Amino acid sequence: MSRKQIALANELTEGKTLKVQFTRGGKLVDAFVARFRGQLVAYENLCRHLPLTLDYDDDRFFSRDGKHFICQTHGAIYDPVTGLCVRGPCQGESLKPLKIEVRGGAVWLVEGLS
Repeated sequence: MSRKQIALANELTEGKTLKVQFTRGGKLVDAFVARFRGQLVAYENLCRHLPLTLDYDDDRFFSRDGKHFICQTHGAIYDPVTGLCVRGPCQGESLKPLKIEVRGGAVWLVEGLS
């Protein structure tokens, strides 16, 4: 099991997201980590409707009201805590979660366990 430091915990303030990349099976994977209601969450940056990133490469994942993640291409709305699509073309499907840990003030991606 490998770990990759992706951020300092204090960098991820409420409502902030950070894009990261890691390698799985020899392929580069786009992902993001966010803080929502005090909880850190991480997901692959891939809409469940069509395989496109949620953001337009501008690090904007939250809806305007800050209550959901939104796919800027398709308008799919995801619950930030569960990753479940609650409205849109992929309703009922979920973002692929990634395992993260906070140790020593840093956020670590635990690769290979997602």
